[in-house]
Amino acid sequence: MNRYPRLMLTAAASGSGKTLLTCGILQALCDRGLHVTSFKCGPDYIDPMFHARVIGTKSRNLDTFFTDEDTTRGLFVRGAQKADVSVIEGVMGYYDGLGGTSVKASSYDTARVTDTPVVLIVNCRGMSLSVLALVKGFLEFRRDSRIRGVILNQCSERIYSEMEKLLRKELDVRAYGYVPSVPELQLKSRHLGLVTPDEVEGLRENLRRLGQTLERTLDIDGLLELARTAPEIEDGGRSSDGVKGHARIETDESAPRIAVARDEAFCFLYEENLDLLRELGAELKFFSPLHDGELPQADGLLLYGGYPELYARQLSENRSMRESIRRALERGLPCMAECGGFMYLQEELEDMNGVSHAMVGALAGRSFYTKKLSRFGYVALRPQKDQMLGTDIGEIRAHEFHYFDSTACGDAFHAQKPQRADGWECIQGSASCIAGFPHLYYNSNPEIAVRFLKKCIQRKKNSL
Repeated sequence: MNRYPRLMLTAAASGSGKTLLTCGILQALCDRGLHVTSFKCGPDYIDPMFHARVIGTKSRNLDTFFTDEDTTRGLFVRGAQKADVSVIEGVMGYYDGLGGTSVKASSYDTARVTDTPVVLIVNCRGMSLSVLALVKGFLEFRRDSRIRGVILNQCSERIYSEMEKLLRKELDVRAYGYVPSVPELQLKSRHLGLVTPDEVEGLRENLRRLGQTLERTLDIDGLLELARTAPEIEDGGRSSDGVKGHARIETDESAPRIAVARDEAFCFLYEENLDLLRELGAELKFFSPLHDGELPQADGLLLYGGYPELYARQLSENRSMRESIRRALERGLPCMAECGGFMYLQEELEDMNGVSHAMVGALAGRSFYTKKLSRFGYVALRPQKDQMLGTDIGEIRAHEFHYFDSTACGDAFHAQKPQRADGWECIQGSASCIAGFPHLYYNSNPEIAVRFLKKCIQRKKNSL
């Protein structure tokens, strides 16, 4: 076991400023010359993009619904290698978990599994002494809350000086500083969450300014001291040879090359999914359905989610790319597509203004805007028809989060909501392709990656 300095930043609710404050603290730590890694609790894609813009390397997710405790710890250790300190950003309110009625898969659960000290961010707008009541409730709701301190957000220096003394006197809890209101540094949102970092004008300079501000108003030395109190942590059985016995896939030929869509329209990628594919022996080739002329030569194709609805006209106008993908899939190129990628492979996609655009046409169906979240949240998938991954693959953990629906969602799998009776059919499946709205988390069942790559290797051998 090793000791990996770490801390979690959490809050009482969404909208408390966690992401911006996390980015500011990451910036302040990087400005000190520290090697920093970051993580996001839950299935969020966009917050890790902001983290990555600060630290200059990929941020990763930790989710105790997706993975068991050993695997969750292993994923943390893998990401924290060689870091001076790791910062984990919480999701929603600290105790909010499955179904809104359980702490399972909450930020608290992740802190418990990784044995991480926690700092509670309290948005003080409209509050003074009530701050203590809120903090007291979070400290006492679970005996092992792991909350070791607080940061007061949207708080003046005068109010902070008073609250800091009261927090220490009344609750014996340490305050690690305050964050003044900085309206020009707020992050804007859209229908799937925050806008992406590339859409924020002057983001790098604003984050540098925020880091400098927090160096003055937060106790950064104290936060580092707290992170270093984190106990040793087991590696969860993860090694350089893969996850829990899944070694590299042996092949007589060169590594299978997987084309992975990655651009403004397709940007929702779990780095842990890509890491697992590489560990199993895959070579990843990134390409842009928006900007490139055709699909690169590859043995398999991955189309993840993103915002194809915002770029529907450009995607449609790139006819050479659409046709090259359609021809490749018609010839049996193994493919997995999720949410936005699934919408792109269908016949038509309706944009945010209700205008339909021709898409790849490799799959039946038309995707359309519903103006509300459809089938939102975690799901457990079970195959109910034969398809590329087989009927014996077992349970796959995933989540759905989309304002679009389709006339042909598929019925190869059954999706079951955890702790609820709700369920539905999903995913179009064939011998060489699975495509649907659920975002799959490969480490929940590494056979996803293993079987996909074996299909790719077989396809490569058959093409020689």
